[in-house]
Amino acid sequence: MDFVGFKLRNNLFVAPMAGVTDRPFRQLCKKMGAGLAVSEMVTSNSLLYGSAKTLRRANHDGEVEPISVQIAGADPRMMAEAARHNVDNGAQIIDINMGCPAKKVCNVMAGSALMQDEPLVGRILDAVVAAVPDTPVTLKFRTGWNLANRNAPAIARLAESAGVRAVAIHGRTRCQQYTGAAEYDTIAAVKALVRIPVIANGDITTPEKALHVLAVTGADGLMIGRAAQGRPWLFREIEHYLKTGEHLPPARVGEIHAILQAHLEDLYEFYGRETGFRVARKHIAWYTKGLVGSAAFRHHMNQLPSIELQRQAVNDFFFGLAEQHEHLQYITTIKEELAA
Repeated sequence: MDFVGFKLRNNLFVAPMAGVTDRPFRQLCKKMGAGLAVSEMVTSNSLLYGSAKTLRRANHDGEVEPISVQIAGADPRMMAEAARHNVDNGAQIIDINMGCPAKKVCNVMAGSALMQDEPLVGRILDAVVAAVPDTPVTLKFRTGWNLANRNAPAIARLAESAGVRAVAIHGRTRCQQYTGAAEYDTIAAVKALVRIPVIANGDITTPEKALHVLAVTGADGLMIGRAAQGRPWLFREIEHYLKTGEHLPPARVGEIHAILQAHLEDLYEFYGRETGFRVARKHIAWYTKGLVGSAAFRHHMNQLPSIELQRQAVNDFFFGLAEQHEHLQYITTIKEELAA
């Protein structure tokens, strides 16, 4: 896929997720079939550029290009400076966050809260595009602020007019957070309205759902977030299905065990032993969600005090699964529930 001047493997994107899409996760998703992975949002507050959290979020060492960095904020001047700062530090695409529904972001009128103020949106877009004229700028936002105010088409028009090169739209309003089902009519309306690429996001949990969303929205690509937590191989499953109309064979327990082991080692190295040990817990929980016997395993695993015991618990659990079945056995076969 040709995307804002870059040749991508495909049209499958990893959604930026705070506390999730760190460098180890982005690298893994790209290895497992994603065409592009957007970083966690980086603050536009220059006073925090040197903080450990911001430096980690901006760490792309060894990552497959292109490097897309998402910036968040509500002040046009600060957002412009953040764009320049990140480009100077290796960003090849600047993505603007107007989709995050978190209260701590929206309470300072950033993220999806910006959709309430279209003039401010326009000023931010103009400022960021002007600040990095040689770097593609993209925008992620939602269908609107609430169900009565789905103004994604208006925001998309502002983006195209400002010189934004592509948009990604989550099929929910800010007030919906992640509740209810994503709706795709608004995304389809935006796609019919603008000439820049439109990426659809929300509830894309299976290869069949991916094909359906592309069909009903006409979108140029798909952005996948929560469904890939603990299931990064979803990207290769979707990629294969969209190309061939056929399903890949189910992943074997041994392969998933190896993927998780490598992911954990990357986390320990990236964050350091203490923080990496804590971050690993949520990923282990996601990998094992819905598997037979996983609830008791997670309860035990979360009480363990060291990396060594954490590693051993994971190994014991997956060795036990492998003794019973060649493939993962879920309590439910409804993958949408696993991704919820």
